[in-house]
Amino acid sequence: MRTLSTLTHLECSICNEKHDPNIIQTICQFCGRALVARYDLEKAKNTFTREKISTRVTSMWRYEELMPVIDTANIISLGEGMTQLLPVPNLGKKVGAVDLWVKDEGSNPTGTFKARGISAALSKAIELNIKEIGMPTAGNAGSATAAYAARAGINAHVAMPSDTPIAMMDEVRTYGGTLKLIDGLISDAGAWIAEQSEQKGWFPMATLKEPYRVEGKKTMGFELWEQFDGELPDAILYPTGGGTGLIGMWKAYNELESLGLIGKERPRMIVVQAEGCAPIVKAFNEGSLRAEPWENATTLAPGIRVPAAFADDLILQAVRESNGDAITVNDHEITNAISEITQSEGIDVCPEGAATFAALRKLITGKRLNKDSKIVLFNTGTGLKHPELRAIL
Repeated sequence: MRTLSTLTHLECSICNEKHDPNIIQTICQFCGRALVARYDLEKAKNTFTREKISTRVTSMWRYEELMPVIDTANIISLGEGMTQLLPVPNLGKKVGAVDLWVKDEGSNPTGTFKARGISAALSKAIELNIKEIGMPTAGNAGSATAAYAARAGINAHVAMPSDTPIAMMDEVRTYGGTLKLIDGLISDAGAWIAEQSEQKGWFPMATLKEPYRVEGKKTMGFELWEQFDGELPDAILYPTGGGTGLIGMWKAYNELESLGLIGKERPRMIVVQAEGCAPIVKAFNEGSLRAEPWENATTLAPGIRVPAAFADDLILQAVRESNGDAITVNDHEITNAISEITQSEGIDVCPEGAATFAALRKLITGKRLNKDSKIVLFNTGTGLKHPELRAIL
């Protein structure tokens, strides 16, 4: 059965050259930068409304007009999306924020927001008859890839740093993925996957080096719009490694405006990184268009230990266009925030999610964010993935 997708083409995010979405694509054939999916938004206006969407499946696939899969038979889903948006008044009182919320992505399949991007990318891979995939990961994308590949009945090869939390390694193996441990960082895992993919014919699914993971992640932006009754928050604090979710939400809001469903208003997009790995924050503070790779990256939050984001320019563009900000927190502040969130609100956060609350305190104290704003913190995964942190809390 055909979906309501209005996908028309892929477009380079930098040089705007068009690419055919009906054949396998990775990055721009002309300039080597990230490709993004484009849709017939005039056609989508006929059915993409809050009223019609509200009657659909309670997963991210409810936004099918602006999703890339054409045939429903190709959708590989475990029920990802439509995660809780929780008011957190107890946390708000700690920092003086009067309208504070947590978007809790830990309830996704495999326990993190990575399920969204992998579901979209793998579904399109199935539609394009891809049989074997390679995934470099800091941890969570690997476990999600293995799970969705198992669901799809295809082979997944995952490479991750050898110091990744053991729970994430175990997940990959449990779901039947082939796991390669790399002595290094996610950048080193990416190099290994790229080499093996070229030699063995795997399709590489590295962050924003294929066009469709961002389409799954953008649904977080659609959900906030729905959950706030057609409005947007004033600020979004997002733990940023590869930045797919931040770029995706920015894309979602541009699409909503083109559909006539919102105006020019946008949330301030605020990047949160660790002091030990902060290439985007450094580039933002220096006014640079691109971020230099971070040397000797280190932090206890593996999801934001990304020394070089492929789409760093798109992250910085979204932050600046939104009058946003970029800030670092240290590992001590992250572990303190884990305890504060779990014991104040009963939300079992991952370290990356906790980093956003630590950052919020610094932003409000430094008068960089109005405490009266409607603020959303993204908890990108469940704390159950991190038993190694329990001993130090």
